Amino acid sequence: MGSKNKLKRFRENETFKNVVQPTREEVFKDALQLKGNWQKKFFKNENPIVLELGCGKGEYSVNLARKYPENNFLGIDIKGARFWRGAKTALEEGLTNVGFLRIQIELIEHCFAKNEVDAIWITFPDPQIKYKRTKHRLTNPEFLDRYKAILKPEGAIHLKTDSEFMHGYTLGLLQGMGYEIEYAHHDVYGNPHSPEAVREIQTFYEKQYLEEGKKITYTRFNLR
Repeated sequence: MGSKNKLKRFRENETFKNVVQPTREEVFKDALQLKGNWQKKFFKNENPIVLELGCGKGEYSVNLARKYPENNFLGIDIKGARFWRGAKTALEEGLTNVGFLRIQIELIEHCFAKNEVDAIWITFPDPQIKYKRTKHRLTNPEFLDRYKAILKPEGAIHLKTDSEFMHGYTLGLLQGMGYEIEYAHHDVYGNPHSPEAVREIQTFYEKQYLEEGKKITYTRFNLR
């Protein structure tokens, strides 16, 4: 994507009512007024809040919002030029139960209050296979602690990935930490009993992975 196109999308994002782009100062000082008030001030309803971390173009968030109008969805990514597409699609379709938040996921606990989030989706994250990159792996213990700080006690985390490494790493970590694994399968499309939201919603890249013959894994777990 050219720099002119990126700048155009950044400018458009600033005009989108479904996009929130706090400054680092707001986040670090816990000055984001939406913290603890996402239902009331952003979605203007009392419906459950579901996050998608590393949402990319926002396809999964938008599709979840279409499929589950009784929930509120927030796609989170630091790359606003990417989720511009999802935000624009949501506005064009009049989807009021989906929005986008531009932050680094490392700062997530500064943007939501304790027990404010009902569920989290992590869709096709970078597995960060190299040892030096493990601190950026979205299911490492530090990130799990961040999620636990904002999730309701019964809130589920959904991990969907084409990386067998990420799938195995996460399962091993959860078992070692004593967390509850509610569901896990190494090939969701080869399993007719996989949850609907996992099989029926696909991103552009996921479709490519499937065409290449890659298996898609899925894990649902709880941090109680």
